[in-house]
Amino acid sequence: MKTCDLVIIGGGPAGLAAALGARKQGIKDILIVERDKELGGILNQCIHNGFGLHTFKEELTGPEYAGRYIEQVKDAGIPYVVDSMVLSIQSMSQYKSSLQADQCEYNKEKYSEADQDKYSKKKYTDKIITMVSRTEGIIQIQAKAVIFAMGCRERPRGALNIPGYRPAGIYSAGTAQRLVNMEGYLPGREVVILGSGDIGLIMARRMTLEGAHVKVVAELMPYSGGLKRNIVQCLNDYDIPLKLSHTVVDIHGKERVTGITLAKVDEKGKPIPGTEEEYACDTLLLSCGLIPENELSRELGVKLNPVTSGPVVDESLETNVPGVFACGNVLHVHDLVDFVSEEADRAGTCAARYILQENQSSNPGIDQESQYSDSDIGKTSKMNDNNDPVIPLISTGCVRYTVPSAIHLSKMPDKLKVRFRVGKVVKNCAVDVYCKEENSEKRIKTKKRPVVAPGEMEEILLGREELLKYPDLQQLIITVKEG
Repeated sequence: MKTCDLVIIGGGPAGLAAALGARKQGIKDILIVERDKELGGILNQCIHNGFGLHTFKEELTGPEYAGRYIEQVKDAGIPYVVDSMVLSIQSMSQYKSSLQADQCEYNKEKYSEADQDKYSKKKYTDKIITMVSRTEGIIQIQAKAVIFAMGCRERPRGALNIPGYRPAGIYSAGTAQRLVNMEGYLPGREVVILGSGDIGLIMARRMTLEGAHVKVVAELMPYSGGLKRNIVQCLNDYDIPLKLSHTVVDIHGKERVTGITLAKVDEKGKPIPGTEEEYACDTLLLSCGLIPENELSRELGVKLNPVTSGPVVDESLETNVPGVFACGNVLHVHDLVDFVSEEADRAGTCAARYILQENQSSNPGIDQESQYSDSDIGKTSKMNDNNDPVIPLISTGCVRYTVPSAIHLSKMPDKLKVRFRVGKVVKNCAVDVYCKEENSEKRIKTKKRPVVAPGEMEEILLGREELLKYPDLQQLIITVKEG
């Protein structure tokens, strides 16, 4: 079995930035595992510009942005493998149990008593990663820390429950993007797009530039799921209509899509009879949300946030499983890749500190009992195994979630950036942060915003010195209020 200090699963923008962050802290033994044939992740098919304004202070295309990080990784001598897929991750206790099961049930001569004793003496918090490589076959790696950077996947048609047949011509927006930008195929000529996420908006422009006719972009919600700038640059500039509060209620055609039926929906998302409109088309693109890729996280026992479908993390981006960190779109879906890189760099830094035992020598993760949701308001802070208070961040009102979900004051940096999304459009509002003690609640920070919307991530900075003024701090409450 191979050993490694840090294994990073995913070679996209998050994985690359995390590796560089860890290397800057002195970690030499790093391995990036990527299942595609090259590093770069989703950026390789994002040939439009708009990347790098925050990170490099200039506008780049997706491949250019990825190329700069790939070059830095190669210059730093960080090893990576491509065409390789992680099959499972086990804690040392899970691995020892599987060894015993193999010995008892399958092949009593497979592991000797010496082998069993050797594995029983390994560090309990180490992880055993089983992966398959095109060139080396099945490989097992024992790692001190793991960073999840697997990204996200698109929500498929099956999750949308659209009635009709299953003809050719129905694609997710990301699949169509890969076909057009990387494979050189045009999926269709007459296009309807369902969903106004950023990928759908960008593909509306891309299909138009390639000669297709995008007839309409329909959105189930009363607001767009994409950035305002993408609505302007991708729809308004090309006179592509956007129909809010509309959805596809029928797909026509058996062998190939021949058309779709749109209908207006009420405030509960149900189609309103009599509002149907038919559009003739040969292609339907679906841009109906992204889902963090967390099958490996579930297998390992990582606790997931039901709102984001990503891991619950603390201020170090560490999950409830010690030594396992998460960053990028596997944690929560981001608007800009620059923010992914910033977050991943921090994850790499914190993973390096964990490996070097600069913070705590035992379990520095969030205690299993200290995860909070909206229904937990009224609960108090708890102590982890090191008698370190864990302060939960509570999202209330239209705030749907926060990243991180909890804070250890002893490990918190001087300034901590908390990111969150709202569940509805609110104009002329203020983002408020409250410190809740046993018998009092005080607003410690407010940030005025002209408008907040679900399609754009928000952030607020918290100062460690300010929080230390409240010795009986039990909760941090983040809310958005009008006026």
